[in-house]
Amino acid sequence: MAYNNQPDWEKKELFNCSKVTLKESSKGGYGVFSNQDISAGEVVEIGVMARLVNVDGNENPHLFTWSDDRTVWAIGSGLLHWYNHDDDPNVKKVGNLTNDTMEIIALKDIKKDVELCNTYRSKPWRKCFQSF
Repeated sequence: MAYNNQPDWEKKELFNCSKVTLKESSKGGYGVFSNQDISAGEVVEIGVMARLVNVDGNENPHLFTWSDDRTVWAIGSGLLHWYNHDDDPNVKKVGNLTNDTMEIIALKDIKKDVELCNTYRSKPWRKCFQSF
C-alpha cells in the first residue's frame, strides 16, 4: 500500500487524547480534565467517530448528532463523550462529518487540572440534555 497516495486527512493522526484525563467532576459524574497547560487554539484531543444504527440520541447523552438533518448518531473514541456542558466553555468540538473525526480545540488558555467543558449545541432540542 502506497501511503503517499492517500488523501491528506488519512495521513493525519486520527486519535490522540494524551493531553486529557477522566476524573470525577463537581458537575456530577465524570469530566475531562487537562493533564498539562494548554494554549488557546491548541488541539486538545482528536478522535474517530463511529456511526450507529438503531439508537436514539434524544435519550442517550453519550451520542453525538452526526448529520445536519439530525438523523444520524455516532459515538466517539477516547474521551470525546465525557466533556461536560458549560454556558462559558473553555473548549469547542469541531466535527468532520465527511471523515468521521472530531477535534477538541481550546478556546482560551487552560491550566493543568482544569475541567474542560463545551456548550452542547443540541441542548435546546434533545430530551437527554434538559436537566443540564
